Amino acid sequence: MAVRQAAAAPGRDEETALLLERAHYRHDPRWLLPVSPRLCLACALELLPERGVSLVRKKHVLSCFRDALVRHASLVTQLVTQDQRVCIHFINILYGLLCNVEDGNVTDLCIEVLIQLMTQLKLEQTVHCLLDECHKELCNMPSMRGSLATLTLLGKLVDAIPALADKLVMEHGGLMEHLLRGLVYPNEGIQASVCYLYGKLYSSPMAAEMLSGHFREKLCPLFLSTLEGAQTKELQINCLGLLRQLLKYDLFVSLIMNKSALAETAERVERSPGETSLPLVLKKFLLCRDETLQVASAHCITAVLVHSPVKHAPAFIHADIPEFLFEHLSSSSEMLIWSSYNCLILLAEEPLFFSKCHTVYGIEAVVRSLQGSLKLTNTELHKQGLLLFAEILTRQPEEIRLFTSSALCGDAGRALQEAVSSPVLEVAAEAMKATSAFLRKDHQSTPPVQYRTLRALLEAMLSRCSEFSQTPLNRRLLGHSCSRDSEKAILRRGKFLLSTLEGFRNACRLALEFQGEPFAQENPFTAPSAKKEDTLEDFSEFLLNACDSLCIPMVMRHLEQATHPALMEVFLSILHSLFIIVPHMKKKFSKKLAASSFIRLTLELKARFCSGSSHSALNQVFSSFLYCMCVNLLSTPEKTGPLSQEELSAVSELLQLGLPQISSRSPESLAFLSDRQYVEGVARQRQYCILLLFYLAYIHEDRFVSEAELFVAVQSFLLSLQDQGEHPPPVVLKASIYLIAICQDKDSALDEAMVIAIRKFLEGISDLHLVYTHHPLLLRFFLSYPELMSRFGHRILELWFFWEESSYEELDDIPSPGQTTLPASLATLFQMLRSSPSILLILLDLLYSSPVDTARKVLIILRTFLKRNEDVQVDGLIRGHFLLILQHLLVEHGASPSGASGNLPLLLSLLSLVQLRNKSAQELDSMAMKLLHQVSKLCGKCSPSDVDILQPSFNFLYWSLHQTTLSSQKRAAAVLLSTTALVELLEKMLALTWTEIGSPTWAEASSPRTALLCSAWLLTASFSAQQHNGSLQVHQTLSVELDQLLKALSFPKKKPALLSAAILRFLRTALQQNFSSALVALVPSGSWPLPAPEDTVLAPLGTSQVLTLVIGLQNLLVQKDPLLSQACVGCLEALLDYLYARNPDLALHVASQPWNRFLLFTLLDAAENSFLRSEILRLMTLFVRYKSSSVFSHEEVGHVLQVAALTDLSTLSNTTRRALRDFFLQVQSMGLLIDHSTIQTLKASLEGLPLSAFSDQPPLHDMLCLGGVAVSLSHIRD
Repeated sequence: MAVRQAAAAPGRDEETALLLERAHYRHDPRWLLPVSPRLCLACALELLPERGVSLVRKKHVLSCFRDALVRHASLVTQLVTQDQRVCIHFINILYGLLCNVEDGNVTDLCIEVLIQLMTQLKLEQTVHCLLDECHKELCNMPSMRGSLATLTLLGKLVDAIPALADKLVMEHGGLMEHLLRGLVYPNEGIQASVCYLYGKLYSSPMAAEMLSGHFREKLCPLFLSTLEGAQTKELQINCLGLLRQLLKYDLFVSLIMNKSALAETAERVERSPGETSLPLVLKKFLLCRDETLQVASAHCITAVLVHSPVKHAPAFIHADIPEFLFEHLSSSSEMLIWSSYNCLILLAEEPLFFSKCHTVYGIEAVVRSLQGSLKLTNTELHKQGLLLFAEILTRQPEEIRLFTSSALCGDAGRALQEAVSSPVLEVAAEAMKATSAFLRKDHQSTPPVQYRTLRALLEAMLSRCSEFSQTPLNRRLLGHSCSRDSEKAILRRGKFLLSTLEGFRNACRLALEFQGEPFAQENPFTAPSAKKEDTLEDFSEFLLNACDSLCIPMVMRHLEQATHPALMEVFLSILHSLFIIVPHMKKKFSKKLAASSFIRLTLELKARFCSGSSHSALNQVFSSFLYCMCVNLLSTPEKTGPLSQEELSAVSELLQLGLPQISSRSPESLAFLSDRQYVEGVARQRQYCILLLFYLAYIHEDRFVSEAELFVAVQSFLLSLQDQGEHPPPVVLKASIYLIAICQDKDSALDEAMVIAIRKFLEGISDLHLVYTHHPLLLRFFLSYPELMSRFGHRILELWFFWEESSYEELDDIPSPGQTTLPASLATLFQMLRSSPSILLILLDLLYSSPVDTARKVLIILRTFLKRNEDVQVDGLIRGHFLLILQHLLVEHGASPSGASGNLPLLLSLLSLVQLRNKSAQELDSMAMKLLHQVSKLCGKCSPSDVDILQPSFNFLYWSLHQTTLSSQKRAAAVLLSTTALVELLEKMLALTWTEIGSPTWAEASSPRTALLCSAWLLTASFSAQQHNGSLQVHQTLSVELDQLLKALSFPKKKPALLSAAILRFLRTALQQNFSSALVALVPSGSWPLPAPEDTVLAPLGTSQVLTLVIGLQNLLVQKDPLLSQACVGCLEALLDYLYARNPDLALHVASQPWNRFLLFTLLDAAENSFLRSEILRLMTLFVRYKSSSVFSHEEVGHVLQVAALTDLSTLSNTTRRALRDFFLQVQSMGLLIDHSTIQTLKASLEGLPLSAFSDQPPLHDMLCLGGVAVSLSHIRD
């Protein structure tokens, strides 16, 4: 209990201190505060004025009352307002205590309590009472010495209740005189209070207006003097606060600045006392070390300049204020930097700011400040700094270079790069504006130009814009396309994109302006041997690539949501400038733009924004872009001949005059084009322009108008020209014909009048290349109408092949054309050839008369067509026309046909192909015989060096002999043998074989001369066989050195297998004829040894030559070439037959050599049943026939038959089946069949096959072209 009482004692003491014990018992309890602190208002009324009460106790009472007001405002308010007289009395007591006590803490408590009471009570009477007391107190003071408390109270009271300012001025105007007395009183505390109160009074517009005369007449000079002489921080801050309030009003700003101007004038003459210059005073504050005063000073400067930068800025600039503001940009205080930014932005509106070179002095500080501030998070600071930088960059005079070093310019670019990458959109937007201003020639003219920095800056700018443009809109907003928020979001994107494009346009303008500056082409400080990277050319190409990959996609995405004329104007001006900046890419760029529908886009924009006379500047930009793009497209046309300089000038003038007049939509343009009424000159030019635009759009696959409607419109246009007797320029006629051809439906056809009109227009053209545009439908158009094909078909096809770029070599190399899909262009041509074979005659003429490159294309096309369309019977047509060409050639160039046409070999190649198309043996008609005769005459007039002519000729002759009936073969051979010049040529060709063996190209199977030798040997063998079999008359014999022939076969160097096979075929023919041919004479050379007596029977061969030849044949067989193996086996068969008829022992000796067994096993490979190949079966048949059991035993014969009996013979080729049958019959005839079950099985299998299974391959497979050489497999094999 004692402890509890002890603890409660301090509380009772505190309450006791609040009560006046000797009088409290008389007080009504209603004056007692019901909550802690237990304060009695009646006691306070008696205690506070009591002289005997200590100041500490009074302070305690005031402190508790203040706390009660804070914690229990409503209870205290009710307590005080119970009786208004008591309330006023309490306020008077508090004010009296305030005036009489010198203790600063008590004074502050009194002021605080009075302010709280006034604001809580909200009683006008109490406020008036207090104001009256204050006014009375100031009036009764003989001096302002004791006025500090009253002035402080008034200032804080007006601050707490701003409405009092007006009442104080209106009802207590006499106070102003006392305030003036306080302002001149030599006490800076009182002066500070006066300035504070003045500041609160002038914060009210009404009060300020009422006090305007007071300020003009009395306060202004006193205040400026006080401001200048202020020493204490309190007075300085309050003066600056008052100044801030005054500077809100134009009147006071004018008064102050006028006073300052007078002061500056007086200072230049002789400083007058009392005259103060505000710029100089504020400059003093800027120079002080107090950050608060520096910020306040900057705010005041800003407040002055806001009213009229042009009027007031010179005073601050003459006072060198910008210099110190720039210095403050290096401060660590964000507020000071922000304030300095604001001042400098306003000062930048005055040209004097730049002419005095303040910007040159301060630009480095601005750049460093930007670099530092961007590392902070204060986005407002970022925006203001960028705004200042943009203002300086924009307003800096061109004649005063801003960046004195290239390094500083680079730093500025890197700072902007960081700024445009800011995630805060507002900051990035300001950075975009600054970047636009930065990309000015005079800012970048300090060598070396920082192209790498500029490139990085532009990349960052475009990347930021692209990122923002791809940010998805709020999905909720997307559901309401017309909502205000959605429109604002799209508008914000458009503005940001516009700002980006303006910066990019300035970069393009910069590149354009630098083209004429030698210092800007490349870094002059780069070593001569070093790679030059920072060049204007690289920067220009970067601009083009950046526009292509970023600008265009961003704009096109934005166009899907909104279309802004200003944005499109900037965008198209960029595209226009790029044509000039990168001239070597302008044509390629124009094609890409046209293919991306930019012709359509520009026309739609013109129709939307430039109809009538509206937006003339915009129309000019759109028209200029369209003009440049069209001229670029026409100067390097797509698959058509270029315009002459004269034509290009005329078209340029036409477009330049006509494009600005076009502002109609597509349907309106079509209707205008279709107008058949009389069309005057200007309207006709406009029609020309519209037609050219449609043409250029269509040629680049931008078909934005209906094909059917355009088809009709162009026809009407051409008929209108015909009606008025006009002839359009070639380029317009070209466009018209192209559009008609493209838009014409497959099932529709032009009427006769239209075709006749087109023909008349075309006949007025000097050359069709002026109106030709390469397209398969244009070719179909000309070839579909006989009136056009007969007159222009040859030239059109010539132009077609000139421009056609399909991969013809690939078509020619494909063995089975049916497996490939033709290009659309060739498919159209083939379709026309099928429907009108007479076109082939034109192609044949082209093949003969065109340049070699074109003729080669024609040949490949004809080859491909003939291979793919075997059902089209055009062979007779081609032969007949070729015969005429050949007869004409031999008449005109009989002595030297090789000089007649370089395309003759191509014609001969085609003739060979036509001959190869025959799938079965056919009788040779009179035309074929004439061709044989003419070709043989042609060959006879050639020399062995005319390989290009002789090779296809030999192929034709060879195929003609082997691809016809026996009776026709005899007739053909007779015709050919009658040409003695051909036989002489063959003799020369065969003799060349021995000289060719030593040439470097001997080992090349594809060597043209080697291929020709192959054909010569095969053709000679064929001639010899036909002459011998038919006993034909020989007009000229040819000689072959037998020893050279045997040497070539017996000791073969590495040479093409086909040539060896051809020589073997020739030797086999000679052996089969027992060397008794009337056509071919095998003669010994001068070094041929005399035959031994025992070799007489073998003449003209000798035993040693035979054995050497056998070894050579074995060596050739080991090469395992299928064709060569067949030729070797055939030759070996003929050789053994020849030997057996003259010296059987020698024949059996040759067949039984042990080396033959090794040869046989060498030919077999690891594959199962590898002996079931025709050449091996024929070789085994030979060994069986000549009883070579040591080479091929009876057991092995039985094994072969057993395997053959188990094999599905239908899987074997005809040649192999025939060789197997011959082997079986040979074994059967020799009596070597032991296993009867095997015999019966194999015999049944062979008899079960049809006779066709043992016949020769059909001509389609028997006749081949190997390495350019015509070969009949059956001729080599059988």
